[in-house]
Amino acid sequence: MKIYNTLSRTKEVFKPIEENKIKMYVCGPTVYDYMHIGNARPLVIFDTFRRFMTYRGYDVTYVVNFTDVDDKIIKKSIVEGITTKEVTDRYIAQYMIDAKALNLDEEDTIHPRATEVMDDIINFVKGLIDKGMAYVSDGDVYFDVSKKTDYGKLSRKNLDDLVHGASQRLDDNDAGKKKNPADFTLWKATKLSGEVAWDSPWGKGRPGWHIECSTMNKKILGDTIDIHAGGEDLEFPHHENEIAQSEALNDVKFANYWMHNGMIQVNGSKMSKSVGNFFTLDDIKKEYDLMTIRFWLLTTSYRQPINFTKEIIDQAQASLDRLNNAYFKAEELLAKTSEKEISSVEKDLLQILVDKENEFVSVMEDDLNTADAITVLFDLAKFINTNLEGDSSKDFVEKTFETYSRLYDVLGLLAKKKESEVDEAFIEEKIAERNSAKKAKDFAKADKIRDDLKEMGIILKDTREGTKWEIG
Repeated sequence: MKIYNTLSRTKEVFKPIEENKIKMYVCGPTVYDYMHIGNARPLVIFDTFRRFMTYRGYDVTYVVNFTDVDDKIIKKSIVEGITTKEVTDRYIAQYMIDAKALNLDEEDTIHPRATEVMDDIINFVKGLIDKGMAYVSDGDVYFDVSKKTDYGKLSRKNLDDLVHGASQRLDDNDAGKKKNPADFTLWKATKLSGEVAWDSPWGKGRPGWHIECSTMNKKILGDTIDIHAGGEDLEFPHHENEIAQSEALNDVKFANYWMHNGMIQVNGSKMSKSVGNFFTLDDIKKEYDLMTIRFWLLTTSYRQPINFTKEIIDQAQASLDRLNNAYFKAEELLAKTSEKEISSVEKDLLQILVDKENEFVSVMEDDLNTADAITVLFDLAKFINTNLEGDSSKDFVEKTFETYSRLYDVLGLLAKKKESEVDEAFIEEKIAERNSAKKAKDFAKADKIRDDLKEMGIILKDTREGTKWEIG
């Protein structure tokens, strides 16, 4: 397996710390709102990496954190008059719904929360102070970047340039408190009354963002991990600061490989709330199944930017439908074909399946080339449509379907049949009948209409805007 390592800016042959085991940490979302399409890309990409490495025989310990203490979380809790935990619990629950729709392997994912490791964070900060790598200033604690001679090695940024740039952005709260403008916060003193805070040797406060990930990494995976991953926007300062503080405390290399995915563009422009081209997964799934989004995210090299437009997603949906049609053809033939002996022609064709799976492995081992892996799936779909017939032997169909479905699973794809056409006028008529029955307090009739529609695959949902329906 070759991985493009951001630290070296080259593709490197992957060598795990421990044979056949991988310790991997992916920076997860700050849970103060619905996940947006940009959040989905690293989650899908690195879930696919984990699936492939598991398929190749590795035991992967896979961590995706939740940042559950942050300025944005605190602001939302104040605006809504609820606790920060109520805010984060709400959006973590929504994350799990979207994760299921994206077919992320949540069963084997560890999800630490920053608030669960507060004692460890405080001890981490104390250790840096004790080693002279950090200092206390008016209740805040800062990391002294001048003490880390290789600071900037991930992002390839020069410390003098960073100091100059930081000095231009220094706000009044930090003025006079930092030794160097580029020093970053490890612990923030409480500023507002009622703000969520924890006791520490430096007074009440809360952790800085960067120290949270370093602490969760250390607690769950140890001082040195195999792979740290996330979006390229995290390369600096987040990941750079993680390296600095972790290696300063532990005196060992923090992560051997760094993987960063490219950003999502919308109609060729950077996605931004300020320009109105910002889409949450909650928005998108009103029109598209999130499995289509997963497929689309895998059609481009993970390190390159990817463009989100309605036309492109429609094309992705059509392409996925073609793959799904082949999947269901093979699955349906498997239930119908006879147990007759496999023919010599079929035996020869099976070698093509072996060759195609080897090709799939080869391209995926080239820095997770999912785009070419999908091309292999299309080749196999053509193979199914060309060679599988009603008179094929069960053994031949079974081996074909097993290969196709196995590679489907490696990419995290779930085959779904297209929604059948429904008589919308009939459904609306039945909803009107049900509403009339409810007004007449004939709840038995209302329940029967709902249950009859459910039998037909139509799910009713009562909302403030009225009764909605969907195909379930």
